[in-house]
Order: sequence, then structure tokens, then C-alpha cells
Amino acid sequence: MTTEPTTAESRTAATPRTVWARRITDGVEPKNVIIAVCLLMGAVRYGWKGLAWAAFAALFAAVIPTLFIQRGIRKGTLEDRHVGHRQRRLTVIPFIMGSVAVSFTVMILAHAPADLTAMVAAMFASLIPILVITVWWKVSVHTAVAGGAVVCLGIALGPLWLLLYPGVALIGWSRVVLRDHTTAQTIVGAAVGALTAGLTFWLAR
Repeated sequence: MTTEPTTAESRTAATPRTVWARRITDGVEPKNVIIAVCLLMGAVRYGWKGLAWAAFAALFAAVIPTLFIQRGIRKGTLEDRHVGHRQRRLTVIPFIMGSVAVSFTVMILAHAPADLTAMVAAMFASLIPILVITVWWKVSVHTAVAGGAVVCLGIALGPLWLLLYPGVALIGWSRVVLRDHTTAQTIVGAAVGALTAGLTFWLAR
């Protein structure tokens, strides 16, 4: 079993390479990717109505989980915004799944736009294998979310959006440089996110 990295900020020297890696890791963190993709898909596919539902989905999939993590940091139960400790992710991920499930239920009952509801379903589905793997291995959530987002955009808005996929590799590079993950953990994360979210989105829309 691969030795689990600890919090990267405490052990990586500030070099131009690590500074750029930190900017990428923080700038394209899962919360930001989820918000951006939801709003983009909502606006392009459904206009203002889509934007409203996208904001609702992002609230439960990104904003509320972020507030939960920030609360954990203030209480000292979580060490950083990316939840670097693997075992503590086993508390955070189920909370996120519950939050996403609430939004999915409301969207189904309120007949929200199909692609946005399918996107939320894809988010929930991708968290299942991530949670299972996290029990024994610290798979990358960064690359899982980014990989799934790109594939869903490609299915909903056209294959040209798949050209964004090299960006997933860049995110993986940043995670490895900061020693938050191994290369294998970022590759598996990207594959799990793309396959699970992509298949779920395709079936649910």
C-alpha cells in the first residue's frame, strides 16, 4: 500500500514550480469546478431558468460542503480546505453525498431541467466509488471531479468540450507536485470520475 501523504503545505518548499502547483490546486479545486460547470450547463442549455437551477444544485454540491469543511477547520477536526488526511475524508464525503442527495430529490420532485438533474445524479454516483476507494487509498477528488465534469460537458454540449481533458492532467500534476497525491492516485481519480459521472449522466439525462 502506498504511504499516505500528509498535508502538503507544511512540507513543500516555495519554488516557482510549487507556487504554480498551489495556484492550480486552489484555483481549480472541486468546489470551483462544480460551480462553473453547473452554471455553464444551466446557461447554455436552459437560459435564465437553467442558471437558477444550476445555482441551486451548486449550493448543495459545492457551497454547503465547503461551509462544512470550513466549520471542521475552525473546530480543529479538519486540517485544511482540501482535507488532506485520508481518514477524515471518510466523514466529509458522506456529508457531501447527503447534501447532493437532498438537491437531487428536490430537483426530481420539482421537475428541474433534465441535464442539470442528470449532472447532480452524476455527482452523487461518482462519490460512491470515491468513498469506497478512500477507505484504503487516498484517491484524488480533484481529478475525479474535473474528469467527470469534462466528460459531462462533452456529452451535453458537444465533443469539442472534451479538448479540456488535458486540463485534468494539469490538475493531477499540481497534486503530485504538492505531494498531496501520488501519480497513480490522480490517474485513478480521473478515470473513476470520467467513467462513473459520464455513464451516469448519459443514462440519466
